[in-house]
Amino acid sequence: MTVDVIVIGGGSAGLMASIAARKQGATVLLVDKGKQLGRKLGISGGGRCNVTNAKPLPELIQHIPGNGRFLYGALTQFGNRDIVQFFERLGIRLKEEDHGRMFPVTDKAKTVVDAFVKHLRQLGVTVRTDAPVAEVLYANGRVSGVRLCDGEVILSRCVIVAVGGKSVPYTGSTGDGYAWAIQAGHTITTLFPTEVPITSDESFIQSKQLQGLSFRNVALTVWNPQGKVVVTHTGDLIITHVGLSGPIALRCSQFVGNVLRTGNVSRVRLTLNLFPDDHAEHLVALCKTWAEHEPKKALKNVLKGHVSERMIPLIVQQAGLTEEVTYAHVSKQGWRSLACVLQQFVIYATGTLSIEEAFITGGGVHVKEVDPKTMQSKRMSGLYFCGEVLDIHAYTGGYNITAAFSTGHVAGTHAGETVIQRRDAGTY
Repeated sequence: MTVDVIVIGGGSAGLMASIAARKQGATVLLVDKGKQLGRKLGISGGGRCNVTNAKPLPELIQHIPGNGRFLYGALTQFGNRDIVQFFERLGIRLKEEDHGRMFPVTDKAKTVVDAFVKHLRQLGVTVRTDAPVAEVLYANGRVSGVRLCDGEVILSRCVIVAVGGKSVPYTGSTGDGYAWAIQAGHTITTLFPTEVPITSDESFIQSKQLQGLSFRNVALTVWNPQGKVVVTHTGDLIITHVGLSGPIALRCSQFVGNVLRTGNVSRVRLTLNLFPDDHAEHLVALCKTWAEHEPKKALKNVLKGHVSERMIPLIVQQAGLTEEVTYAHVSKQGWRSLACVLQQFVIYATGTLSIEEAFITGGGVHVKEVDPKTMQSKRMSGLYFCGEVLDIHAYTGGYNITAAFSTGHVAGTHAGETVIQRRDAGTY
């Protein structure tokens, strides 16, 4: 069997790449080792499928800490507005929610997956599921096809690798693409988990004293061993039985891992700011005001209604005070210490959950070895990469999937164009 373009992987990037290549007039074969397409796409956005983010391009890039600048070329060719138009042309109405997140109005990821698959069929893309690829074949400095695990060889002059990273392996992302890239002469940068819960050995975590406690509009800061701020994110947070989760913990997780890897430390200092909108001096005055209204009340009772009751013993302890102390017996420095803890409650992190438990894989095919305008390998002609197999990672909120759709579309478009041009020129 011979086709113009083979796309390996039926996730977000692979689906988009298949459609884009077929629209150029190329014959396209999409192969996936699973039983169904779009498995990770089907669970994205909490099962609602956050298809993109509406923020302007510069802001999009800012939310892609893992080599976001590499994506300028792809996003200018097929960006978030193009993604919105793509889905609307498929008959999927979208709605914008907080922070620019775009969802189908049905709130069902299945709507997106079904529309993708239907469109593939309508365009004439050949789809083969339950067809794991054993290796990508190379000859004379270019791609020649693929060999499936059952021994079948399929010939092609263009192969697009869109198999994802190593995160959420039950959806099929088990790192298959890295070996094929290495065989083609590529470098795989260090793999690490991103967008993953943070772990901690703090006694109040291990004892589950705060398990299930959730916060809105708080700030989490990661510090390096020299006492300098690495990153701060503001938003929602959840304390779990192993550590911290929720949007801001997930965003900070990669920085926790990086400090552990590069700082030669076993624990990373985090601070939780429960009042990120207040200036320090204003919070000192506010704490005193709370107590002044009820001067005979114990501090633990004064704090009720202002902070979570389960946190009060820990806050008071970190401030060097006692729970029973009253207004008249708290010194000026005592109020400053209390306010400081409310804005820098210390939690030591020991790491994160594993890469398999992460939402996104950090690291991958080195982006300096890939043409940002076409997604074609600089090491092997006819080989393309798109999506999470590349060393690109973003925050949750529609940024990762935007990168996948964008790079997939660019890879498919240029692979398809190349095949047709060479065929027309008689050099295929």
